[in-house]
Amino acid sequence: MTAQDTDSEAAAAEETETPAADKMVIIAASGDLDKAWPVMLLATTGAAYGMDVTVFFTFWGLEILKRPDSGITGDDWRQKMLGVFRKGSPDKLGLSTMNFAGMGPWMMKGLATDNNVASVGELLELAQDMGVELWPCQMTMDLMGLSNDDLIAGLGKPAGAGSAISLMKDASISLFI
Repeated sequence: MTAQDTDSEAAAAEETETPAADKMVIIAASGDLDKAWPVMLLATTGAAYGMDVTVFFTFWGLEILKRPDSGITGDDWRQKMLGVFRKGSPDKLGLSTMNFAGMGPWMMKGLATDNNVASVGELLELAQDMGVELWPCQMTMDLMGLSNDDLIAGLGKPAGAGSAISLMKDASISLFI
């Protein structure tokens, strides 16, 4: 065995002992409570496992990041109408099925409280504390007339679909919810 062989084996052993963190990318495209919960649960769980986690929020999924006091947003009447009918924020998300004019989300939140399940808002804060990257979609922000001021603090810089795809190429787990 030569010195070069020993160096190669030592380098290979080092690589196996200290693997790079796995990456998870989640595309959050829905602003429904029953889809926002899994997004945030999976993101925080992945971070707890030591993964580098990025969540890309696009279209209705951007509502998860809206500040509760953002009010009516947008510049023209169409964007303002979106702001009126889709108020957003983790506390105002409806269910995709069995919404019952707000009764469904109220029941689900009550069940979550009774069973010690963290709310979407609590999971969002936990995700930020754990270092999960939260990226709002710039195109969706433009389309819906949202500014950085309409979103919660501490987010990553707004990004485009190309940035999300670039991350997904290198991720060990990619999810679209």
